[in-house]
Amino acid sequence: MRRSEDEPVAVWDLPVRLSHWVSAFLVAGCYVTWQRNWMGFHVRLGETLLALVIFRLSWGIWGSENARFRAFLAPPGAVFRHLATIFRREPDHAAGHNPAGGWMVAALLALLLGETLSGIYVNNDIANESALTELVPAPIANAIDDLHFWLSWALAAAVAAHVLAITVYAFAKGQNLVRPMLTGVKILPPAIPRPRLAPLRRALLLLALSVAAALTLAWGL
Repeated sequence: MRRSEDEPVAVWDLPVRLSHWVSAFLVAGCYVTWQRNWMGFHVRLGETLLALVIFRLSWGIWGSENARFRAFLAPPGAVFRHLATIFRREPDHAAGHNPAGGWMVAALLALLLGETLSGIYVNNDIANESALTELVPAPIANAIDDLHFWLSWALAAAVAAHVLAITVYAFAKGQNLVRPMLTGVKILPPAIPRPRLAPLRRALLLLALSVAAALTLAWGL
């Protein structure tokens, strides 16, 4: 129950929220285009996703306080203690990711990075768009191709676990984790420290650099 002294606090900045929802859209689009064999669209979506992943990784270093990896990658003990209370109904007083959620974000980003980078190689191999294929021995090339396939299923499993966790938090703990990712706001007591948000101009600069890096990887190799 909300106490009278609780107040709305901006916890998720626009770059975090947009990168989250656009990534979800792009992952779904990549899956649909793969299933329908629309490989031209599949490649473009994958390259866009790579740029967004690079941006989110950079935002995890130079972004807003609670978007940084050092702020939400908790030690294992904290994760286990948090999971031990998974079915306890209690208010959400975290100004960012909870200990388990932080590692889920890291796992999803790692899978997305591996999937998009291996996808670049697979595209080079198919379209012969660079000299990269000629520099890699055939066994390694085949391993990268296999890696792209298996990472796609690992990513699907991680996304399913993510959605399941959000559902458990909603019904078992009574915590709505979706609303703050839409609005950027949580209702928190005054004792919870307010996160410092980075300026939007920094996000725009990092996004431009991330797009340039993704294009270099995809087309400049």
